[in-house]
Amino acid sequence: MKRGQRGGEQQQEEGGGGSGPGSPESFKRLRRGSSEKAVQGSFGLDATAEWGCLPQEILLQIFQYLPLLDRAFASQVCKGWNQAFHMPELWRCFEFELNQPASSYLKATHPDLIKQIITRHSNHLQYVSFKVDSSTESAEAACDILSQLVNCSLKTLGLISTARPSFMELPKSHFISALTVVFVNSKSLSSLKIDDTPVDDPSLKVLVANNSDTLKLLKMSSCPHVSPAGILCVADQCHGLRELALNYHLLSDDLLLALSSERHVHLEHLRIDVVSENPGQQFHTIKKSSWEAMVRHSPKFNLVMYFFLYEDEFGPFFRDDVPVTHLYFGRSVSKEVLGRVGLTCARLVELVVCANGLRPLDEELIRIAERCQHLSAIGLGECEVSCSAFVEFVRMCGRRLSQLSIMEEVLVPDHKYGLDDIHWEVSKHLGRVWFPDMMPTW
Repeated sequence: MKRGQRGGEQQQEEGGGGSGPGSPESFKRLRRGSSEKAVQGSFGLDATAEWGCLPQEILLQIFQYLPLLDRAFASQVCKGWNQAFHMPELWRCFEFELNQPASSYLKATHPDLIKQIITRHSNHLQYVSFKVDSSTESAEAACDILSQLVNCSLKTLGLISTARPSFMELPKSHFISALTVVFVNSKSLSSLKIDDTPVDDPSLKVLVANNSDTLKLLKMSSCPHVSPAGILCVADQCHGLRELALNYHLLSDDLLLALSSERHVHLEHLRIDVVSENPGQQFHTIKKSSWEAMVRHSPKFNLVMYFFLYEDEFGPFFRDDVPVTHLYFGRSVSKEVLGRVGLTCARLVELVVCANGLRPLDEELIRIAERCQHLSAIGLGECEVSCSAFVEFVRMCGRRLSQLSIMEEVLVPDHKYGLDDIHWEVSKHLGRVWFPDMMPTW
């Protein structure tokens, strides 16, 4: 009897105070047990397995999603995680952020981490960029790192200045020496972004000598030490070049003909910055035949042109047909120049006019709608357009206008439409709801 009583009491205690098979506690235990079995079945892991036993390939996937600082903290958890932290796959892509705390609010890569990368992972680096502030100290630090990358073969390199002058304030020889280290040791460089740097013609020859078969993208706007002959050398030798960005003073008929040769692949993007450093600056003219050769060779290439000129400097431009697809006017542009755009830019896809003046652009917009049959995006800032002309422009372009960014101050009410009416009319022709912008979106 006592044994039976003790057994009954023990059974009652284990049952949680007499809860039967249908009690809530029983359902909780059943659900918990099912979940553990599901986890074990899905991942093939014991429910008590430690995180430190995760396979390296899974840790690699996890670490790739972590910010660098969190990744460093995680590497201190155990030996396995520390080994994952140093896996070569995690160091193929890296951005060095070099800023002076006293003059910049941007975060900076810790010097100890930079030393560790140079010591242990320089031969693993493949996709590298440097983001520096305007200080000379940060630019010098970037050059010091570049000069130590003697054991790596980069595939992409980007030098990004968040503000001028940065690299331009460095001694030219110091910068060229550091950049040449990368050009010589990288035999498969495919992308190079070196805007606003003192790169020169001899250094470009070193680049071509070692990477002519692999270079596909070259961005080098605002590089005053490069001559048209220097960029022509690149085009003559790098037949796989698909994207090129440079200042207008480097653009020449010979360059366009080199990019249009039978040996050269089809160019995809050509970006030209037309910038006036001093009022009244003179600009050369590109022959119509050179542009035609370019279009015949690469009929689908995008020609992107950024204009930062004074009104009296547009003389050489838009006199003949230009195959421009994306056109941006960063300063005030005259009514006459916009009229020539409508006559000479049949391939135009996107147009942005930041400022024009007080003369309405009614005729110019209508002409652009008539002649530029591929136009799908337009932005107007400090301009004036009558509401009637704007509605007619939208009606002519129709639903191909995927982006229509017009400041409300641009639209001038007339006898036919007011600001309250234009919203409905434009929305009807676009096939979607449209409102004027309160501030520029480009």
